[in-house]
Amino acid sequence: MSLTTATDALKTTLRTDRVMQALIVVCGAVWVWSAINPKFPADWVLENVLVAVGVGLFVWVYRTRPLSDFSNILIAIFFCMHVAAAHYTYSETPWGNWLKELLATDRNHYDRIVHFSFGLLMAYPVREFLVRYAKMGGFAASFFTFTILVANSEVYEIIEWLTAAVVDPDAGAAFLGTQGDPFDAQKDTALALMGTVTTLLLTAALERTKPT
Repeated sequence: MSLTTATDALKTTLRTDRVMQALIVVCGAVWVWSAINPKFPADWVLENVLVAVGVGLFVWVYRTRPLSDFSNILIAIFFCMHVAAAHYTYSETPWGNWLKELLATDRNHYDRIVHFSFGLLMAYPVREFLVRYAKMGGFAASFFTFTILVANSEVYEIIEWLTAAVVDPDAGAAFLGTQGDPFDAQKDTALALMGTVTTLLLTAALERTKPT
């Protein structure tokens, strides 16, 4: 079973797309696990509003403007990272606690990891979409990928703020996951920016190594 990338022809149907079938099984299993006795049920519901929107968008893209296996795998990894946090809440995810102890810090950094991963993992799929379907060249695709992801990261921070302002205070606090940092939103956006730039630079470097 070979994996397609942004420069390859795409598989045509779910019936023959073994990679997508496997991703559906894995992501479905992770989501079911996350729904079983979540640490903070109200926060789980809030986090899964975003999941529902994201899955709906992905289904539309897959049916009308499909992406490569590699892009779909990156999207699935980010999905699983977010769903795991929905089960525990971002501020109490065990992997972040492990890092907290390892680095002797005073906060759980799992939310920071996920924000960086948003840029790192989603830049390639967004850029592929722009190249394939908007027919953008390399620089234009990279520029608009950067602006789209950084803007979406900031929009997410605004959504967090509005959600915390209108829902139950405890659920809103868990959803925000600021852990007492007044600059949490700015740092999260900066990390998403860094992740995006990292992937765009790696993609550009790999494209230069390809034979013409």
